[in-house]
Amino acid sequence: MNKLITLLLFVSPSLALAQDDLMAELEKTQKPRTQYFDQAFKGTRLVNGQSVQTVGKGALEFIFAHRFGAMNGGAYELFGLDQAYVRIGLEYGINDRLGVGIGRNSVDKTMDGFLRYKVLRQSKGTTNFPLTVTAFANAAIRTSPKKEDATYPITTVDRMSYTGQLLIARKFNAQLSLQLMPTIVHKNTVDRSITNNDTYALGAGGRVKVSKSVALTAEYYYRFNTNPNDPHYNAIGVGVDIETGGHVFQIVLTNTRGLTERAVVTETEDNFFDGGIHLGFNVTRSFQLKKRK
Repeated sequence: MNKLITLLLFVSPSLALAQDDLMAELEKTQKPRTQYFDQAFKGTRLVNGQSVQTVGKGALEFIFAHRFGAMNGGAYELFGLDQAYVRIGLEYGINDRLGVGIGRNSVDKTMDGFLRYKVLRQSKGTTNFPLTVTAFANAAIRTSPKKEDATYPITTVDRMSYTGQLLIARKFNAQLSLQLMPTIVHKNTVDRSITNNDTYALGAGGRVKVSKSVALTAEYYYRFNTNPNDPHYNAIGVGVDIETGGHVFQIVLTNTRGLTERAVVTETEDNFFDGGIHLGFNVTRSFQLKKRK
């Protein structure tokens, strides 16, 4: 027995050292790992505007956005519920970083198409980068009024507008994500006594998760080069996101009824702080059309 105990005391340190050497060798042979923070926001919309999120490869996202009239319309308008404005849109993920989409907004009968590309991803590990950056480009055509109903000569080119954005976000933790949105909107034809062809704006927004399925969101767009005669306001929006299985339901309070970038940033007609608040909602549903490998 004494010989056995002596043998164990002699062998045990050798086994421990061999185990440490083996673990060290395994760590050397393992591939370096990078962890990406891809869920700064639950969907591709923050409130009215875009988020850094992209739809996954082979996924089709359907979004139905609805806004009622302004609450300061009073009881005669049932505090805005008598009016309704909608946008129906689709976005398809060509890959996990590139998406393409189309939509139609009833406010001014606008058709829009867009591209979204995630340029950089927030990550830690082998690659450390503090932000997610997504580029967004939109082109829209306003089909109202009809050519025969217009009070001035109007062409297809006159009806066009374009939006470019860099969406810059950081997920600080599981509860908090913040985003900045430097934006330029170009409209081909405008009344220059009221507004400008080009509008430069900076949006800021964020998301605070309050439970497993509920989050609060908010955004604000500040316009830098407004014309002194411009009657429009900076867009404000707040929302409550509710995740229900395969889709996200968002309840919205905002001072804009527009649902495209041009309308939200440059054509918001109501003063949020004077009761010009529109109740609304966004419903987002994703369908996986291609099987992921």
